[in-house]
Amino acid sequence: MPDDRVLRILARLAVDHSDETTTRLCVVCAEVTEMTGAGIMLLADDRPQGSVCTTNDVSALIEELQYTLGEGPCVDAHRQQAPIAEPDLADPSVTRWAAFSRSAVEAGARAVFGFPIHVDGARLGALNLYRDRPGPLTDEQQADALVVADVAARSIIKMQVDAAPGSLGRDLESGSDFRFVVHQAAGMVAVQLGVPVADALLHLRAHAFSTERLAADVARDVVERRLRFDDLYGAQGRR
Repeated sequence: MPDDRVLRILARLAVDHSDETTTRLCVVCAEVTEMTGAGIMLLADDRPQGSVCTTNDVSALIEELQYTLGEGPCVDAHRQQAPIAEPDLADPSVTRWAAFSRSAVEAGARAVFGFPIHVDGARLGALNLYRDRPGPLTDEQQADALVVADVAARSIIKMQVDAAPGSLGRDLESGSDFRFVVHQAAGMVAVQLGVPVADALLHLRAHAFSTERLAADVARDVVERRLRFDDLYGAQGRR
């Protein structure tokens, strides 16, 4: 990475702000690349695990959609370990994410870009950038995005380095949304349907997709006992 580019980005991160560390990381990612918003998602086994940070309501929804649907720029960037670009979500040359694109456009995103986040072969997740107007990244924006993705990776590792095994670092835990309610609901659905938790999570996401809701919203209904999956699916859900 060019030293001057890295130093410029690190200087922005070092500016004293009242934002949480993780929030500031996303804000800088958007500022440096001149995008409308940014989000950082952690992924494991090619599946979204949670959002480290977002800059606004639209970027938060973009992360929610990818978590619920299992598709989008972060998911593809992580799976392919390569930058992903969709410069016009409303009129793409090739339709890749039918469900994601429709909802993202309705929310106000017109272009999205995903960049893998990894350190020394460790695949951590992906950086998502979005803009409220269509158009590709310039060469300068592309170069900046690659650098901020690398800086984000090293920042995440630094936040986690002193954490106890199996737990999150303080900054990650305080600034992140790791879908605790979804995993809590998956445990309840697993009991209701008599299936493994991993299968219960798939049931939950499938129900969210079929009812055009976010997984987190369905999960809250389960946790607050407004929704039971054994009432919905009965013996069929236990197969």
